[in-house]
Amino acid sequence: MKLYQTAKDTEFKLSEVPVAELRKGYQQEDNTTYTDAGELFVVYLDDKKIFQEWEGFGGAFTESAADVLNRMSAESQRKMMEAYFHPEKGIGYNFCRTHINSCDFSLGNWACCETEDPELNDFNLDRDKQQIIPMIHWAKELAGEDITIFSSPWSPPAWMKTNGEMNNGGKLKQEYRQAWALYYCKYIQAMQEEGVTVSAITIQNEPAATQVWDSCVYTAEEERDFVRDYLGPTLENEGLGHIKIVCWDHNRAEAYDRAQKMYDDHGAAKYVYGIGIHWYMGDNYDNLKLINDIYPEKKIWFTEGCQECGPHIGEWKVGERYAHSMINDLNHNTSAWCDWNLFLDETGGPNHVQNLCSAPIIGDTLNDEIIFNPSYFYFGHFSKFIKRGARRVAVATTSDDIEATAFENPNGEKVMVVMNRLDRNVVYALNNLDRGCYVKMPARSIQTLVID
Repeated sequence: MKLYQTAKDTEFKLSEVPVAELRKGYQQEDNTTYTDAGELFVVYLDDKKIFQEWEGFGGAFTESAADVLNRMSAESQRKMMEAYFHPEKGIGYNFCRTHINSCDFSLGNWACCETEDPELNDFNLDRDKQQIIPMIHWAKELAGEDITIFSSPWSPPAWMKTNGEMNNGGKLKQEYRQAWALYYCKYIQAMQEEGVTVSAITIQNEPAATQVWDSCVYTAEEERDFVRDYLGPTLENEGLGHIKIVCWDHNRAEAYDRAQKMYDDHGAAKYVYGIGIHWYMGDNYDNLKLINDIYPEKKIWFTEGCQECGPHIGEWKVGERYAHSMINDLNHNTSAWCDWNLFLDETGGPNHVQNLCSAPIIGDTLNDEIIFNPSYFYFGHFSKFIKRGARRVAVATTSDDIEATAFENPNGEKVMVVMNRLDRNVVYALNNLDRGCYVKMPARSIQTLVID
């Protein structure tokens, strides 16, 4: 067994820790008594009970992320990209997002077809080719494996919308529903010509939100009808029926209602692979369980989450927020987890409406300094060790004070992630089908155990 640890106010950052050293003083020769253990927790791991298959971890190739990367020195750029995508030097990202047209983390509003033309004759990826596509190719080279790419629109072009602009909500004009369905196809085909395979699309980023940035509003019924009558059939007609469609792409709070409206319509449901969720409106993990209980054939993807309101450099609670969400999303049947921006600068941008946020890696473009936020290390406790094709296995804890999830990788090794958000050290007994050991966890820490 190997054990990796990240702990607040220590040198441990995704560091391998000798297991024997952690047992010292807590396991007696007869395995029955403890010394100075304090409260003992038990974590039960049952790798005979198997759940969902894992599809990947990653983040978003936004124009802002690419811009930050390109404002750093060549050496810093290499280190930043390796930190995410290299399987040994980094944390093994292989599931990433792109935006169709601009999003708030772009340098301004732009679309792939600015000309009002339902045939989309002027469609192009000129803006993507400047910074986004080169970053994707570099990531693919570093990863050494295929990176699953899914793509999401924040807004149709202004000429397709009821409010005549990409920002501030508005809706898709009915007369442009077919043209908009074709737009996704044009994007997928154009990306393929650039050597980038898009495997999936979400219908609309945050369709219930009128934002001051790029946004477009759909009711559940409008989203359902668009998929059933336009997007699904158009993908099939264009030879793209294999592309996965993910609905909702918004908070867990309303996820059940959106799933129910989409999946109970068989004409729409046949086109839809699963539902995407965000974290900006409470935990609501029971909603995910309910969706999986009723529609077990449909997947659940976590498609976006970040810490809002600035860069939050060095804030430990942000890392804990990530791990709390990841553990609970995974335990409630999520099969992929995608962070938001790969990189942001020292301000938490750039963002064309100043909706500044945090990212696991901050590029201090003023000093050419790479800042690894705690969220980077917390994320890595999952993405570096849980491999694509892994299956979740049963894990339970005797206390809400520690949280855990576990997977079995395709090679048979078991990976368990445990988090302690308490301000004190704890000890837990790992019980893996009546085999196990005792492990000490520092205060405010996270551990990954890799069990042969």
